[in-house]
Amino acid sequence: MMTATKLNVSVKFENDIKFSNYEALSKEAIEDIEARAGKKGQFLNWIGELQKIQLANLDSLQNLANEAKKGGFDELCILGIGGSRHTTESMVKMLGVDKNVHFFSSVDPVSFERFSKNLNLDKTIFLVVSKSGGTLETTTGYNKAKELMQKHLGKDDVSDRFYAMTDASSEKSALRRLVDKGELKGSGFVHDDVGGRFSILDDATLFTLFFSGYDKKQVQNLLEASLEAQKIFMTKDIMSNPAMQLAISNVEAKLNGKNKHFVEYFGDAYQGTTLWEKQLKNESLKARIATDTNIGPGYLHYNAEADLDVNNKDSFFTFVYTKTTDKVTNAVLSGVISAYSNMHPVSVIETEDFDLTSIAHFIELKHFETLYTGNLLRRKENDVTTKDVALPEVLQPNVEIYKKEVKKALNQ
Repeated sequence: MMTATKLNVSVKFENDIKFSNYEALSKEAIEDIEARAGKKGQFLNWIGELQKIQLANLDSLQNLANEAKKGGFDELCILGIGGSRHTTESMVKMLGVDKNVHFFSSVDPVSFERFSKNLNLDKTIFLVVSKSGGTLETTTGYNKAKELMQKHLGKDDVSDRFYAMTDASSEKSALRRLVDKGELKGSGFVHDDVGGRFSILDDATLFTLFFSGYDKKQVQNLLEASLEAQKIFMTKDIMSNPAMQLAISNVEAKLNGKNKHFVEYFGDAYQGTTLWEKQLKNESLKARIATDTNIGPGYLHYNAEADLDVNNKDSFFTFVYTKTTDKVTNAVLSGVISAYSNMHPVSVIETEDFDLTSIAHFIELKHFETLYTGNLLRRKENDVTTKDVALPEVLQPNVEIYKKEVKKALNQ
């Protein structure tokens, strides 16, 4: 068994992997990303740039959250979809501060009616999150929430209950235009060249942390821990870079005919993270590797029969858990990992705890694992992206296919 441990996250591999075979490709991949980071149009500003912006922006975001809480408001409802939701949801659920933070992404009336019944409207602030400000699901949610509050409060102007995170430009964002007109009380930004699935440290999440009671120093530590982890995950020494090791493990599995990657999280605290990782991986890696996520141990009673079937030849697994001294939990983890690794390639990620520093390290591990997996796979296929265009791992052109069809249907 090979082990690499850095910071508050450790990575183990239950199968032998010859990392040295990837030294040249790994160096090329890291240098490629280094050359692009911070450049306009590369969607890599989550590497180093966003953290610096946010460190200078903490007072503003804290003041915005404090303003939103004035009058005794202590429940936050986030209207957003994809990265506008899953990033923040992953963070607050891992921290265990999601009791008064609610998320809505649907469009059908029944879902909204049932969702709204669980809100204390006298205590609720709505946060609308959309880069373009025109995302159909988010716009629909905002309109429904606005109508709901108008009816509940008996007045047309309910702007004091709504805040927004969107593009800074009113030319680019319909939501920004609404903010400028005063339909929403305050706003922050969805920053340029980040990309939704990599935006966990953008304004929406930090605003939510402040709203949930975290102070400036704690959020500052989160950002600094992120920067610290990024330096480690960009080192060219493979044996000191757990993110690159995970990527190599993924690539090796793929090259050996394993096309389905199952990431098995143990602990209900990871309920939001499973959604975020599915978006992160599937939007980034496309059809090269299909990623699915589950929460253990519950998933064992509906997936293990297929996972451990002798005919299962196309799967590989990653187990994620937080360190514990609980005997039952450790027995389940040990037994499950042993059973799976006897049949499949298996990697294991262990985090120290659920504090902000550990979560920052884990987030960056996942970011870079994803980026490196796609980059290495393409290099293996002699598919190298020129520097004048963004990497496929940060783009999502295929999402537009269904959106165009929806627009056609709406216009009929």
